[in-house]
Amino acid sequence: MGIESMVLTPRLACIAALVPQGARLADVGTDHGKLPVSLLLSGRVASAIGSDIGQGPLAHAARNAAEHGVALSLRLAPGLDAVQPDECDTVSIAGMGGQTIADILADAPWCAAGQHLLLLQPMTMVYELRQWLWRNGYEIGRETLCREDRRRYVVLSVRGGAAKRDVPLWQCAVSPALLRADGAADYLQWLLTRETRALSGMGQANAIDTARLEEQRRLVQQIKDAWEGLQ
Repeated sequence: MGIESMVLTPRLACIAALVPQGARLADVGTDHGKLPVSLLLSGRVASAIGSDIGQGPLAHAARNAAEHGVALSLRLAPGLDAVQPDECDTVSIAGMGGQTIADILADAPWCAAGQHLLLLQPMTMVYELRQWLWRNGYEIGRETLCREDRRRYVVLSVRGGAAKRDVPLWQCAVSPALLRADGAADYLQWLLTRETRALSGMGQANAIDTARLEEQRRLVQQIKDAWEGLQ
């Protein structure tokens, strides 16, 4: 078996492009370590830590790092539990649900101080993650959109140290940073189609939750207004 390629998928390449030159990276849920190994190989990062809860993936990451001749520090632990704040200035958390990402940040309160750039790529519950970030004093400075196969992804560039804001969930479908993103109109059109379909399904359900239905109506209108504003 030959050396594994470190060419990144479009989703991981999108995150890699957001890592500042010379960064000290901590990659949470590093899996086989492709993101940090690729960044070490290109010289983009000064150092990298890979953290994962799985012994198997970390062993694979260690093998990849060794085969490519880079120094990747590996930690077997949940989230950022085994990472010290002064070991990194950039944190990437990708490939997991928005609630899991929020839980990881809640367990590492030093992330909220504003000293670290957080690159967050939720696979699900994007609205809930935005809501949690705003509620806990994080600022979403930038959102970057990418596609991989048929799936669409958003990467949030975030820093702590902002004022805490309580934003209703339906308003969290869109953010000012999302509206500035390349491809925002196309993404919002796709989102509008998806959420309108969900609204239609809710309206046809036997037992209708009127509060949830009204929330979904507001959410659809929020996305529609934002999309129309970009036309």
